Amino acid sequence: MNWFFLQVTNPATTTAADTTQAAATAAAQGVHTMNVMELLANGGPLMIPLGLLFVLALFFFFERLIAIRKASNIDPNFMYIIRDNIFSGNVSAARSMAKNTPNPVARIIDKGLQRIGKPIEAIEKSMENVGKLEVYKMERNLSVLSLVYGIAPMFGFLGTIFGMLQLFYNINASGEFTPAQIAGGIYTKMITSASGLIIGLLAYVGYNFLNAQIDKTVNRMEAASAEFIDILQEPTR
Repeated sequence: MNWFFLQVTNPATTTAADTTQAAATAAAQGVHTMNVMELLANGGPLMIPLGLLFVLALFFFFERLIAIRKASNIDPNFMYIIRDNIFSGNVSAARSMAKNTPNPVARIIDKGLQRIGKPIEAIEKSMENVGKLEVYKMERNLSVLSLVYGIAPMFGFLGTIFGMLQLFYNINASGEFTPAQIAGGIYTKMITSASGLIIGLLAYVGYNFLNAQIDKTVNRMEAASAEFIDILQEPTR
């Protein structure tokens, strides 16, 4: 009976012992974790220009975002007040309001008010020139974001290529290599490619987002210009 009992319970005991031993071995070996800073540090020297590109992209994105938001902050009652002043013959009050309103629409309307009395074509041309200048002001420094999303992935690929060249040169010079060494070298050098692609993607998204905001503001400027021309022509209809 004792022999039978030992035969039945022995496999379970062995399995438990194996499991415990495996867990102890895994705990002894541990799992190596790497934080973000260590990961970026393994990317090599080209992570420095990539970091600078990232800082430039962030700075100019928020700088342009604030400027564009400020330019698009237009009072919905602005054109109604301009209309009432023109119809009442109080052009000086309309000009005073346009001068004291700091946004592109007001500056375009102010130029049109300055040209009242001249042919409509001349007024439209003057307002159009001011509008082009305002669009240029909003688009200023957007080229930096365009540059970042264009060259950041290239820097990333360049860092990976340099890293691979260094890895194979060391293997050729020493004549000693292991699959773990090769995998580790490739892993660390791919960090630059991943970083470059991420930075380029963020810059690309930011660039297109800001362009969309500029387009919205330009549409408001064009609508205000068309409404102003209609106001000047309305009394003669």
